[in-house]
Amino acid sequence: MDPQIFDDKWTVSFFNFLKDKSLETEFFPRKKKINFYDATGQKIFSLRTSTQIRIDKQREALLKEDYSNYLLILVRSGLAAVGLVQNGELLHHKVFRAYMVRKKQGKSQVKYLKTKGKSRAGSRVRLGETMEFFQEIGLRVNEHLLTYPVDQIGLSISATLLPYFFNENPGLKLDKRDSRIFRIPKHVGSPTLETLFSVKEFLEKNEWQVAEEGLSLLQAFNSENNPKDLDDDSEDW
Repeated sequence: MDPQIFDDKWTVSFFNFLKDKSLETEFFPRKKKINFYDATGQKIFSLRTSTQIRIDKQREALLKEDYSNYLLILVRSGLAAVGLVQNGELLHHKVFRAYMVRKKQGKSQVKYLKTKGKSRAGSRVRLGETMEFFQEIGLRVNEHLLTYPVDQIGLSISATLLPYFFNENPGLKLDKRDSRIFRIPKHVGSPTLETLFSVKEFLEKNEWQVAEEGLSLLQAFNSENNPKDLDDDSEDW
């Protein structure tokens, strides 16, 4: 499936069109993703919704939001970025850095917590900075959650660091089971300000993947909704 980008209005309309076609749908709200299967179980469409669209799993519906405020939290070893997006504008942002990496091995100190290395001065410094690193991120997240209405929280963090963000960060006012949290479905490199903007742009687009078996339905929808555009170009789908 090759990904194709469509706007929110088109996406909601096409989703409603597919609902009437006896397709099996599979919802993943925490991933902002929906899969569509035909009668044989073949996946013919996959949708990753934008931050302006909310998936209502119970009603099996897509809801276009007039306003969308969301928080971005990007965390890697020794580097993190937190940004608050209000109605399409990156209103606040901050990058955090910490001395967490062992120079020779190039790996995060948190992977060595159960080794003898934690008794050494350098390791104690790294561990101390690790705890302070996550506490500072937590305070920034708390500030945004208390100051602004936040509808969604996009999180990108490795499994190794996840416990330090939630379990060992008592000051954090965010539960890992919070329904607003979704996993950012994109590889995130160094969490810099530039990366924040890149992730924001990615999340504000609807990405459809269309299998060959779904092309006829896509053509039928475009024909019904764009009757004036029926020409040779329609064969490009």
